[in-house]
Amino acid sequence: MTNMSQAAQSTSRLRIRVFIDYWNLQLTLNDRESETTGQDDVRFLVRWKDFPGLVAGKAAELLKVSEFSYEGAIIYSSYNPRADPKFKNFLSNWLDRQPGIQVVALERQPKAPPKCPACHQVIETCPKCNNRIEATVEKGVDTAIATDMIRLAWEDAYDVAIVVSSDGDLVPAVKFLDQKGRKIIQAGFPPSGVQLATACWASFDLFALREEFRRL
Repeated sequence: MTNMSQAAQSTSRLRIRVFIDYWNLQLTLNDRESETTGQDDVRFLVRWKDFPGLVAGKAAELLKVSEFSYEGAIIYSSYNPRADPKFKNFLSNWLDRQPGIQVVALERQPKAPPKCPACHQVIETCPKCNNRIEATVEKGVDTAIATDMIRLAWEDAYDVAIVVSSDGDLVPAVKFLDQKGRKIIQAGFPPSGVQLATACWASFDLFALREEFRRL
């Protein structure tokens, strides 16, 4: 019975899932592309339909497996409901409908206005244009990623996870999953995210592969 079980396991395909921190990926791509081209305010266009499957394939190369089962991707993002109605529509009505892609969209939370470093008075309006200063902050994305990685491992929904992020807050979850026998691979931007890359079973440089997923 044991030999049959081992034989079945050896012939089964490795199941790979992808977990993507949208803004960590997008903003880092923008910054790196700006540095490379010498241009300001660059927005790197990602070919989202193909991106998760591409990184799954790169992970399979690291694992030295010729066949694998791509189990889908979860993309985690945040949005400002007042300032980003078009972006929220993109997340919910386009990206979330792509095959194999699930979107977790979190509403950004209000950020406390800045204070004067000298008198510590709260600065609620801009001293130049007199407009009210309203800023938001992303909260909960790293927690959502870690929770889903652990939950889906508990449900035996993958063998290998790819985490597209440089966020060091994910290190404890990665170490826990490693202890439970799950391989976690980071798709990142070295030298950023070295703590996460070190905690993972392996990592690879996304920026070096950017032409493979650039949307023209």
